[in-house]
Amino acid sequence: MTARQERAAELLDRLLALVDVVTAARRAAVPELERVTPRHRRSALNLVDYVALRSQDVRDLQRELSALGVSSLGRMEAGVMTHLTAVVETLQALSGRADVDFAAPDPGVALEKPELPGAEVLRRNTAALLGPGREDRHTRIMVTLPSEAAADRRLVESMVGAGMDVARINCAHDGPEQWAAMVEHVRAAERAAGREVRVAMDLAGPKLRTGPIEPGPQVEKIKPARDSRGRVTDPARLWLGEADPAVDDDAPSVPLADPAWTAARVPGEKLRLKDARGSGRTLRVLEATGPGVLVECSKTVYFATGLAVEAEDGTEGVLGELPAVEQFLRVRTGDVLVLTRDMAPAPARACGPHRIGCSLPEVFTDAREGQAVWLDDGKIRCRITAVSPDEIELAVLQAGPGGVKLKARKGINLPETDLRISALTDEDRAHLPFVSAHADVVNMSFVRSRQDVTDLLDELEAVGRRELDITLKVETVGGFEALPLMLLEAMRWQDVGVMIARGDLAVEAGFERLAEVQEEILWLCEAGHVPVVWATQVLESLAKKGLPSRAEVTDAAMGQRAECVMLNKGPFVVDAIEALDDILVRMEGHADKKSDMLRRLNAWAPFAP
Repeated sequence: MTARQERAAELLDRLLALVDVVTAARRAAVPELERVTPRHRRSALNLVDYVALRSQDVRDLQRELSALGVSSLGRMEAGVMTHLTAVVETLQALSGRADVDFAAPDPGVALEKPELPGAEVLRRNTAALLGPGREDRHTRIMVTLPSEAAADRRLVESMVGAGMDVARINCAHDGPEQWAAMVEHVRAAERAAGREVRVAMDLAGPKLRTGPIEPGPQVEKIKPARDSRGRVTDPARLWLGEADPAVDDDAPSVPLADPAWTAARVPGEKLRLKDARGSGRTLRVLEATGPGVLVECSKTVYFATGLAVEAEDGTEGVLGELPAVEQFLRVRTGDVLVLTRDMAPAPARACGPHRIGCSLPEVFTDAREGQAVWLDDGKIRCRITAVSPDEIELAVLQAGPGGVKLKARKGINLPETDLRISALTDEDRAHLPFVSAHADVVNMSFVRSRQDVTDLLDELEAVGRRELDITLKVETVGGFEALPLMLLEAMRWQDVGVMIARGDLAVEAGFERLAEVQEEILWLCEAGHVPVVWATQVLESLAKKGLPSRAEVTDAAMGQRAECVMLNKGPFVVDAIEALDDILVRMEGHADKKSDMLRRLNAWAPFAP
């Protein structure tokens, strides 16, 4: 036997041992596989195979297979046993050990026929969940609809025209009346475009947010633009009364208690007032549209509720109710911050110690001293120092060099706390009949366990909508770790997808781990032939400010490896859709999934007997 044959024989033994690991996992998973709908059973079996194989570190084996000129298993996600079998047979031929009796292990459950290649199954599942792809772009584009989409049909038409394939409606905002209008506009836009556009609706899930803060003064501040020498380059502008966007859509507006007063104003007229600070100011009327008056001033002005504005004819207009200025807590490293069960508005403070409400009562039962807490998308890092039935005391470990403005309704993440709450809230259950009647896909937020998936499926059974597809949003460490079992449970359903909610997931897992965690989710879902939505902050600067960063463009291009990329709302969202469409089309010919080294993954336990 030559050295090459000996090497091939040694690798054959190692590969057969790997097949034994997969075989044992298959046997252990038979009860799970039998519950899966027949359409997904091969995919579920491949998922079991993949989790079992990734419980081993096979990097050395990969390198030696590659050195021998044999497939290194680097692209085996979509068909694990097919790849293993092919490599075994190749090694048998290279080693001359045709005497080795090998056959792929029995799946232990009945499988649908004919057997399709895994990549083809994934394409089929993607089309079923997200709609048909385009000839030049197979990666779909999902876009969050802004509140304006309920009233602006043309905005939705523009989004569809720019390339939106799936319209996302977030049930955490607006209400059924607005949602129905959004869906109607999407359906009209897809008819006009002559192509299918899916509607996905997000269930809000449990709201873990900071409580309210006492309102600030009811004032509106305007100030002119100045050059580096302090000279006014652009006077401040403001609408008194009703704004007219056709004249100036950038200027803010303040209400008037007597709108009829504005009808008598004329361009060029000068108005006088003492602002909220008692400073005398003169306003010059630029435009008078009847319901509103556009004025300008070369000095800073603080307008307040009830403030009187005197016209040249001696009459006065009185400002109506102004919204209160949003307040905040200035949180700094080293501060003490107390989360309270009491949701009464907290006093705004410029320095610690601070107190603020926490919207989820279960936190006070489940949190433990020493656990990590992150606030406001990870801007503030804390550690729990004490827990009582009504309060959680936090030591602020990191809050930026100058501190962080912590406002009301900001996210709270407890990545080390086992929160014993259901992902499906009473509010979600109340929304499901509407979602079932209007949407194509329901996105489940905060899903962290197999039971969460079961709860959703049971609720959908109860409302009688089995054809409503589901997407599981992975946004916590618990959801990431439970993903294989959650997918097996979801495969009882007709069509299922996964959304990588990278914002919360980055906070939960740690920003330094996000890259590897999202990669592992992509691998696992490819093994289960489950479509993935790559979400959160894709082209965020472009959507919100009109100009993307270089890093965002690269990130958007990387999203092509998922089956769908999601954009969030923003003033320039149509531009963002067009840019993303262009990026994905360009990437289509350069990349298809990936090739990776298969080190051991510790996140998911194999299906051991």
